Amino acid sequence: GVGLAFVPSVRQLSLSPDLILLGFLPRLLYADAWQTSWSDFRRWLRPILMLAVGLVALTILVVGLVAHWFLPELPWAACFLLGAIVSPTDTVAAQAVLEKLRVPRRMTAILGGESLVNDATGLVGVQIGVAVLLSGAFTAGEVATRFLWVAGGGVVIGLALGAVFWQLNRVVRETRALFVLSVLSPYLALVTAEHFHTSGVLAVVTAGFVVSWRIDVIPPSARIDLYAAWELVVYVLNA
Repeated sequence: GVGLAFVPSVRQLSLSPDLILLGFLPRLLYADAWQTSWSDFRRWLRPILMLAVGLVALTILVVGLVAHWFLPELPWAACFLLGAIVSPTDTVAAQAVLEKLRVPRRMTAILGGESLVNDATGLVGVQIGVAVLLSGAFTAGEVATRFLWVAGGGVVIGLALGAVFWQLNRVVRETRALFVLSVLSPYLALVTAEHFHTSGVLAVVTAGFVVSWRIDVIPPSARIDLYAAWELVVYVLNA
C-alpha cells in the first residue's frame, strides 16, 4: 500500500462513509460483542462507564480547549464539536490490539467493554455541538435528555432485536439460514437505531450481547460452523 502511494499513475482512492459505517462496521461490532464476556462486562461495569462517559467527556473538553488555543477564530461550539468527533476510541481497533497483547484479564475486559459503549457519549457531544452552532444555546436539561435518548434508545432497540433473533435461533436449525440471520441482525439493529436518531453502535453491541448470551439455543454443530464462518468474515473485513 505504501509503495503504491508513490506510483504517479495510481489514482487516489476514496472510500464512502456509508461503505464503512454500513458495510463493515455492523459486522465487526457484532463479532466483538459475541466474543466479549458478559460476566466480565457486568463485573467491571463501573470502571467501564467511568471511561466511556467521564473520560470521553474529558477528552471532548481538552480537545476543544486545545483547538481554540491553536485556532482562536473558531467558535467554541465548533472546537468542542471537533472534540466530540475524535473522542470515542475505535471499537474494532481496540479489540484487535488487545488480542495481540498479553494484558491482565481485568484490563482487557475494561478497555474492550469501554470501546464498545463509548459511542453514546461522543454522539451526544456531536449532536449538542451541532445544535449549539445552529441555535447558539443549550441547557443542561437538553444535554441529559439527549444522552438518555441516544444511549437508552440504542440499548432498548438492541435488546428488542436481540430478543427477536434469539427466538428465531430457537426455531431455525439449518446452518446457512442461521448464518444469514446472524448477518442480518447487526444491519437491522444499526439501521433501526439510526432511523430513530439513537446510537447505532450501542444497538448493534446490545443485540450481539443478547444473542451470544443465549447462543446455547443453537445446535452445537451449527455453532461451530457459525464461529468459523464469522472468524473468516472478520479477518477479511479487518484486512
